[in-house]
Amino acid sequence: MRAYMNRLAARPHNVGSPYDKENAEWILGKLKEWGLDAHIEEFDVLFPTPKERVVELLEPSRFRAKLAEPPVPEDPTSSQTSEQLPTYNAYSADGDVTGRLVYVNHGVPDDYEQLDRLGISVKGAIVIARYGGSWRGIKPKVAAEHGALGCIIYSDPRDDGYAEGKTFPNGEWRPPMGVQRGSVADMPVYPGDPLTPGVGATKDAKRLTVAEAQTITKIPVLPISYADAKPLLAALDGPVAPEAWRGGLDLTYHLGAGPAKVHLVVKSNWDIKTLYDVLATIPGSQSPDEWVIRGNHHDAWVNGADDPISGTVAELEEARAFAELRKQGWQPKRTLIYAFWDGEEPGLLGSTEWVETHAADLTRHAVAYINSDSNGRGYLGAGGSHTLERLVNEVAHEINDPEKNISVWKRSQLARIGREQGEAAKEARTRKDLRIEALGSGSDFTPFLQHLGIASLDLGFFGEGGGGVYHSIYDDIYWYDHFSDKTHVYGRALSQTAGTTMMRLADADVLPFEFGDFADTVKRYAGEVKALWQTKHDEIEERNLQLEEGVFSATADPEKTFVPPAREALPPHLNFAPLDDAVDHLSRASEAYEKALSTHESTVPAGELNPLLIESERSLLDPHGLPKRPWFQHMIYAPGLYTGYGVKTLPGVREAIEQKEWSEAGEQIPRTAAAIEREAALLDQMTKVIER
Repeated sequence: MRAYMNRLAARPHNVGSPYDKENAEWILGKLKEWGLDAHIEEFDVLFPTPKERVVELLEPSRFRAKLAEPPVPEDPTSSQTSEQLPTYNAYSADGDVTGRLVYVNHGVPDDYEQLDRLGISVKGAIVIARYGGSWRGIKPKVAAEHGALGCIIYSDPRDDGYAEGKTFPNGEWRPPMGVQRGSVADMPVYPGDPLTPGVGATKDAKRLTVAEAQTITKIPVLPISYADAKPLLAALDGPVAPEAWRGGLDLTYHLGAGPAKVHLVVKSNWDIKTLYDVLATIPGSQSPDEWVIRGNHHDAWVNGADDPISGTVAELEEARAFAELRKQGWQPKRTLIYAFWDGEEPGLLGSTEWVETHAADLTRHAVAYINSDSNGRGYLGAGGSHTLERLVNEVAHEINDPEKNISVWKRSQLARIGREQGEAAKEARTRKDLRIEALGSGSDFTPFLQHLGIASLDLGFFGEGGGGVYHSIYDDIYWYDHFSDKTHVYGRALSQTAGTTMMRLADADVLPFEFGDFADTVKRYAGEVKALWQTKHDEIEERNLQLEEGVFSATADPEKTFVPPAREALPPHLNFAPLDDAVDHLSRASEAYEKALSTHESTVPAGELNPLLIESERSLLDPHGLPKRPWFQHMIYAPGLYTGYGVKTLPGVREAIEQKEWSEAGEQIPRTAAAIEREAALLDQMTKVIER
């Protein structure tokens, strides 16, 4: 794995760069060298790169941001300046804007509500937001919805710098001039190529114009370092920011607007670039038409030793190990597909375009998709379809933690017991299976799970060490060798964990999907959305009471006349009965299925049962998709419209309540219930198959 990383992370390899293509060809060569049937599949996608970037303070003093990361003498690859992408946010709108500056904390909807209560508007202003609190693409999205002209995003040292520990090169945290690049495409609407939503970006694909692309931001946005942000924040006046909004810089955090006046320019080359997905196939001996798919991406913003090469090298080792097993006479019962995606960083481009191109075949044949991305030291992190929760736990019992010499399951359990409190800590001690996370977005599982309904997992080791060089020129071999999985023993652990999961999915007579954990989890989600409605009801009631008592009686700007907020109608009663009934049916159906499976274990008709098990995740789709974003069809898991990577479970219902769209919430409850009922009915059918 060290040798693979030294090759793949030796030079910058962003989408469209020469070394990106060279890496794809090198991976292909290794797969073929090991005797695997492998090929490269190409797609042509929109990938803008910057040609002009300006952030300058015009008033009350003048300052021009450097917008560059300096090389570090100790770090050899940090000086590869001619090949490095500049610091920018991909899919930012072009723009040349000037306006008063307003500090908006993390720039999420709740922050704007607080600004409104303080009488501060961002209309016609440029906002500055710190990273964190939500995915970066949400910040310009919400700013534009509130009338801002532009958006600047910076890494505050409180979150990602000297407040967390020593900064690079003396430590792992972000140095003063370090900048987090990243995409700001509105991926919660749809990921992948902005010009070809829903279809693969092949050479002959019909494309939207850039102006028609729904996922490109409406205002210009740039990321900057905390060294560049400090003069901008220091120039702000107005109310002092709430305590929770204050970062780690040695200044008083004011909100503005003004007297700071800022000029922001973003102009890009809007080019079509070629992606290089590398795919290897190991044909199944008994059920070759059932596919188990494994993926990690190979492109990076710069050198990307941590993100993504640490995960890529682990996947490569799995592929080599399976090739060795084949030479010894082993052949999987089902077909294994090993994928190395391109274009993940700009917006899950390579995986999404491949999934959209092969959607019909994947719907017919795909059993499951196992993803990883970056990998470090610490505890096994697992998220995904809760029908695979039992499988992940069983595998985790079998893998040895390389530092503690206990199973990775036991180490994860001990960490949760130490971290959690109350019922969560008690559950970690007593529940047979450790819970896995629900998946939102942010990596290549998204099109498999949330568009096609293919049961998916995302696996990696994390928890020891920080990520202070994320998407910077310092995410390279030097940083990884000094501050992360120095000996690649957790890379080996990831190969063992994901590889064992792949083998069990490939070779099980009856596919190892389990529905008791899934039913338990969905029941929790249903309880959460009902509690959320009650919370919203109580908040509105309390606010209306405060209005009657005259609590709101001031504005942050003494020159403005106070206009009290309008009284808000209480939310109507929502009929959760269809959801409750569906969840109850699912619980009963899962119990009956598991009982039948264990009772008739020796006579289960696997050939008849497995196609139904494969269908179990598809049952949770609605072909009409979620409100405002039909590409996302899964009714249980989706990225949040205003959280991005962060998941929303039962998303149709949950987000409608959060956004106080009461009629929409009423419509989404039966739609969500119908998906759960389809799953329960499928379980009933599978139980009858076993019993017959």
